Amino acid sequence: MIRTEGLRRLLPAVALASSVALIASGCSSDSDGGSGGSSGEESVLNVWAGSQTPLVANFNPYSTGIQNGTLGPIYEPLFYFNRAAAGDPVPMLGMSYEFNEDGTEITVKTREGVTWNDGTPFTAKDVAFTWNYEPAKPLGLISAEATDDTTVVAKFETAQYTTVAGLFMAAVVPEHIWKDKTVEEAGSWANEEAVGTGPYMVDSTSSQAFTLKKNPEYWQEGKPTVEKLRYLGINDNNSAQSLLTTGKIDWTAMFIADTEPVTADGRIAMVNTPQDPTVIYTCSNAELGCTGPQTDVAVRQAINLVLDRTEINSKAFSEKAGIISPTFALMPRDEKWLAEGMPEESPQTADAAAAEKVLTDAGYAKGGDGIYAKDGERVAMTLVSIDGWTDYNNAAKLIAEQAAAAGIEITASTASQAEVDEQKTSGSFQLMVHGMNGTNVADPYQIYLDWFTTDKTQPVGTTVPQGDWNFSRFSNPDVDAAVVAAAATDDDATRLEQYTIIQDAIVTDLPYIPLVINSTMTFQNVKDFTGWPTDEDLYAFPPSWGAMASGLVVTNLTPTD
Repeated sequence: MIRTEGLRRLLPAVALASSVALIASGCSSDSDGGSGGSSGEESVLNVWAGSQTPLVANFNPYSTGIQNGTLGPIYEPLFYFNRAAAGDPVPMLGMSYEFNEDGTEITVKTREGVTWNDGTPFTAKDVAFTWNYEPAKPLGLISAEATDDTTVVAKFETAQYTTVAGLFMAAVVPEHIWKDKTVEEAGSWANEEAVGTGPYMVDSTSSQAFTLKKNPEYWQEGKPTVEKLRYLGINDNNSAQSLLTTGKIDWTAMFIADTEPVTADGRIAMVNTPQDPTVIYTCSNAELGCTGPQTDVAVRQAINLVLDRTEINSKAFSEKAGIISPTFALMPRDEKWLAEGMPEESPQTADAAAAEKVLTDAGYAKGGDGIYAKDGERVAMTLVSIDGWTDYNNAAKLIAEQAAAAGIEITASTASQAEVDEQKTSGSFQLMVHGMNGTNVADPYQIYLDWFTTDKTQPVGTTVPQGDWNFSRFSNPDVDAAVVAAAATDDDATRLEQYTIIQDAIVTDLPYIPLVINSTMTFQNVKDFTGWPTDEDLYAFPPSWGAMASGLVVTNLTPTD
């Protein structure tokens, strides 16, 4: 599952009387229902981050069932890299870092005067332990050693110039708590009384909500000023939207087609930061076992040309999505990484004539039924999306209609999330509307590594393992070599040369056919709290579910009186 997807879908409505009662009873006594708190009252920020009931108290940063609020509010990184805007990393538990001459060794100076929330001092030894700890050990790490209490030196097999953001954005855990946990325990332990360095710590948990309270020993003086964060279990977007509108939720990220009823009275503001690509996955590689017309690059190119992305954005995404580049550089954030001659955006209107020319040039001929065919195989495919993900379902229907104009038969179908997950990981699909993970920094490298390299995929019938993302089964040795070369340099011009190779290949081959940059709509209570990220000041990625970013946001909030 793509990390951000499940938090923004319009799921079937579920009665939530008990949850609503819990939320209402937890708000402050402001007459309009706001939870900022007047003078003398405890300030509480009510958060919905997409969690459904029953909630399970799990604050283990190595667990797949981790609760929102774990990464950032409880556990902190060495440095924060802002995926919403280009800029330098923000020092957190780390103060500075430098590479050796060939980029294979990193020396980090850590912050002094930090304690874990159980009172134990934080030192560089905790960082070295975290990096050496098997469940979190970075790929290619040879060793990590604390040379003193504020210095850690990590040695790698290859240069880490381009991959360092992932290393520095990971949670740092306390050695004295985790050193006796086996690999098996690390994945299954609920860690209900999490010991972190962040601005908050676990206060209470239940099946319907959990509360984080201020860490009184937090290293940022005077922060946080909000006393508690209450994370609410709500089973669907419709109920969450109702509670947001009526003042029972202060912060959430979700897709709302018509935002006016939510923002009309000025209490709630919305900021939209499109980040993650929505694409058509294609099982593209016949050599790895993919079957169907989509294994022909000409068919993929024809589909790309016949799409009316303006209509798709309007009718499926309520004009909230952003324009996508087929290079998967996020524009304008990543404009420095767009190679010369590469398209800044995918075509926004359909060109059926151009699509048909691509097919005829490749030897296809239109049959009596109006559908192109070659060697007896009609250009007919099935396009699947997850049942209940209405924006994706609507997009799939539009794609099918638009493709028909160029003699391409696409049948839109839906399946459960579990079925779609099985199809994408095993390769038992032809076309699929789904999402990709955007990058945490202003650089498309991580997408190129995760989604387009041979090491990140498997033959059809073999499951692509968790943490790998090349579901299209794309494999190109030139791309593989360029990704390795890009990681090994800290020279921008040299890296862009490698990106030119990558972009030329993926723009031509289209193993993932770009649709839009998915909207990421965040709703914030600006009446009772100040200090939120805004369009004018995107100091952090705004969504309530943002790993590490959410910790930066909550430390910047101030309740109004």
